[in-house]
Amino acid sequence: MHASKLTLMLAAVAVVGALPLPAQQRRISPHETISTVIGDRHTGGRITITYGRPYTKDPMTGEPRKIWGGLVPFGKVWRLGADEATLLVTQRPLVIGATTIPAGAYTLYFIPAESGPSKLAFSTSIGKWGIPVDEAHDVARVDAQNEALEKPVNQLTLAIDNNPSGGGVLKIMWENTQFSVAFTVPK
Repeated sequence: MHASKLTLMLAAVAVVGALPLPAQQRRISPHETISTVIGDRHTGGRITITYGRPYTKDPMTGEPRKIWGGLVPFGKVWRLGADEATLLVTQRPLVIGATTIPAGAYTLYFIPAESGPSKLAFSTSIGKWGIPVDEAHDVARVDAQNEALEKPVNQLTLAIDNNPSGGGVLKIMWENTQFSVAFTVPK
């Protein structure tokens, strides 16, 4: 790993680690960290996402919930996960359409749309509880494509698919829908 990449990664971890745990609130959902190197595994840049993974079933009653257009209303900002805000750290800039997201640490949140493109938002306001969403520090909002899943997903799942040519796809899957955002990484 290049020294500058390691420095960026350590700085992001130090910033997040130095922040107070958001009001010491109690987690309700399990959490996961996903990570992959985009491009060549020796020269590419790592992307890491840490997020809460709520279930379709209500944690209090066990009853199934309607997710898109129900628990997560269309046209409203949603924290993209549960508990603490979802954190994305990227060692390289990400190019999404005509938008460049600089290397660094970001909170991700989402604005689902019933028709037309949904939006994935990148905010510099990190280290907070997921709600309320802080829209004042947005770096960008990019279009997310949606498609029906063949098989329902019972728990929010994020994935990063690597494209060996230097890009990838960030996927958001839950209930019967997948949202995806394709990106490239400048060489």
